[in-house]
Amino acid sequence: MALKATIFKATLNIADMDRHYYADHHLTLARHPSETDERMMIRLLAFALNADEHLEFTKGLSTDDEPELWQKSLSDEIELWIELGLPEESRLRKACNRAKKVVLYTYGGRAVPVWWDKHHHKLSRFDNLTVINLPQEATEALAELAQRSMHVQVTIQDGEVSISNQDDLVSITPQRRYPE
Repeated sequence: MALKATIFKATLNIADMDRHYYADHHLTLARHPSETDERMMIRLLAFALNADEHLEFTKGLSTDDEPELWQKSLSDEIELWIELGLPEESRLRKACNRAKKVVLYTYGGRAVPVWWDKHHHKLSRFDNLTVINLPQEATEALAELAQRSMHVQVTIQDGEVSISNQDDLVSITPQRRYPE
């Protein structure tokens, strides 16, 4: 018997002073049985960093031909493709060929530089790719904010991200790896 996804509800208040984007989003996240709280919260962070009324979660882990999040135009063209983790170069090549812009959020501590050393030469040919690393301590702290029903405030200013709920505050400084 297949395990079912766990449903999380999140109210996200975003104040992105870098992009002058201010909005509330009421989101439903389905956490795949193999997904950790850390990864799910990174999806939520990726949403906040790229928030737009047309940005949406996809089927994610349960399908190979969709990213974690995407934004499509009214004519169904993929404007933004968002990936998480340390994917194979072939997956990013496919994404760069299908979307106008691709953003990869890497995480995982010491595994990230090893992955980057292996793939950066092939990835450097894609002009529409941005790679951003999320520090391990911050993503682990972010996982602690996960609750089945969340009310989260996200403030983005000068590249710094503050995420808080009623009890805790997590600060994250995403580090742009490519292009430098």
